[in-house]
Amino acid sequence: MPNINRRLLLQGAALTPFIFDFVPSAFAAAGATRPDFTVAVAALPATLEPARELSNVGTRVTYSIFDTLIRRDFLATPDGGGSALKPHLATSWERVSPSELIVHLRQGVKFHNGDELTAEDVAYTFRDGRLRGEKAQIPSGKPYFGVLKDVIAIDRYTVRFTTKVDDVLLEQRLASWCAWIVNKRAYEEMGFDAYSRAPVATGPYKVVSHSQNDATALEAFDDYFLGKPTARKVTFRAVPELAARVAGLVSGEFDLITNVPPDQVGIIGGYDDIEVRSVVLANVHVLVFDNHDKVLADKRVRQALANAIDRQKLVDTLWLGKAEVPGSHNYPEYGQMFVEGRKLPYDPQKAKALLAEAGYKGEKIVYRTQASYYTNALEAAQVLVEMWKAVGINAELQVVETSDQMRSEGAQIYNWSNSTRLPDPLGALWVAWGPGGEIQAKDVWSIDSRKAFNDYGKALEAETDPAKRKALFVKMLDTWEDEAPGTILYQPFEAYAIKKSIQWRPTTFYFMDLRPDNLRFPQA
Repeated sequence: MPNINRRLLLQGAALTPFIFDFVPSAFAAAGATRPDFTVAVAALPATLEPARELSNVGTRVTYSIFDTLIRRDFLATPDGGGSALKPHLATSWERVSPSELIVHLRQGVKFHNGDELTAEDVAYTFRDGRLRGEKAQIPSGKPYFGVLKDVIAIDRYTVRFTTKVDDVLLEQRLASWCAWIVNKRAYEEMGFDAYSRAPVATGPYKVVSHSQNDATALEAFDDYFLGKPTARKVTFRAVPELAARVAGLVSGEFDLITNVPPDQVGIIGGYDDIEVRSVVLANVHVLVFDNHDKVLADKRVRQALANAIDRQKLVDTLWLGKAEVPGSHNYPEYGQMFVEGRKLPYDPQKAKALLAEAGYKGEKIVYRTQASYYTNALEAAQVLVEMWKAVGINAELQVVETSDQMRSEGAQIYNWSNSTRLPDPLGALWVAWGPGGEIQAKDVWSIDSRKAFNDYGKALEAETDPAKRKALFVKMLDTWEDEAPGTILYQPFEAYAIKKSIQWRPTTFYFMDLRPDNLRFPQA
């Protein structure tokens, strides 16, 4: 196994959640001369159409361009993972029935092109043909809004949402992924592709330019309904190399950098004017197993791969104990749906027995990964290969440059991540692994193997009774772990390094909130 314990020697200081209270008088007012704000990221998204780019690199950018009707108050809790809802583009909403919601819009909200936000924009955002329906422009919207039956503008500032089944999560859906409101006139005039490159929305910053290989440049939208943004311009710059991100932060070229690995936290945080702020993400790094592969078609081999992984060792060595091993796709933020006491498997002897039962004869199993898209991806892959070899699996690691190469023919295992996009089982396990998710869409998970899982998930979508919902969730977890179309590694922590003088808090999502209430600069 690679000598990765050396990382422990580099850790200088323990990490704690960063919490502060804003003191507006001590910081530059929005009307005064405002600084530019430059963020160095490991990668940028291909597109800025917010429902088309549902990735960790995409949502951190689009979160400052777009708004949702309802806002999830992440920063209401110290860990940055609050799930309470509050008004945003909508001032209020009420349930007419378990399948009907009336939403009242805030009046006077402006889009970047000067148009006023109306119910027509909202209905257009959620229309059949964009996020849902057989010919949806954005198929990835279906796991979130395939439940919709109708979205109708009642009057200029009122919208009625109707679902096909009773849906307990509609309010949370409207505060989450795919729910960012687009401008109808701009969308129709520009067309899908052009809008994706330079979208028009209501957020605190508007797009100036976008290049996936270089930078996304934004400028303040001073008519923003929550007040003038505190930065004059925001630039997200693609800087794949960690050393270059750190050098730019130290020199003052960058104000904030992302994807700081655990072994560099103490070093980077040692500079007098730099601070590291971190969160454990509502996200898990996972492995995907190709069920159609001639070796992995036997679920006992897939189960063996899962049982051979010592996840706590990965957390302790690669993440210096700062990441977490969850109890499967099962998280405390689910509230009453959380299943206490559940654990992921680790049993090397069982892994060996399963391989023997399956008649495994040492056939090569290839694991592909990109080197740096996910923090610690390469290091984790190297350790996993050694853990698999220890139980008799002939594993081989292949490092590739792009996600397309990673998932191309011949990849029996590849890495991925799943975010908890709604604080409910339907917002993680179901959207990622269900019929609307990418794994089933690409037929990586075989039809026969996934049938029972899909049946339980569809029943959960329509169920409103908490006890029955939880029972269905347990069946989904049992089925997913037994069929093993993949397995969870851990919940990573995300560390950002930022100039100490800047007040900003991260959230448990990759969202980077740069609204006036979460980004403040010292007075000149």
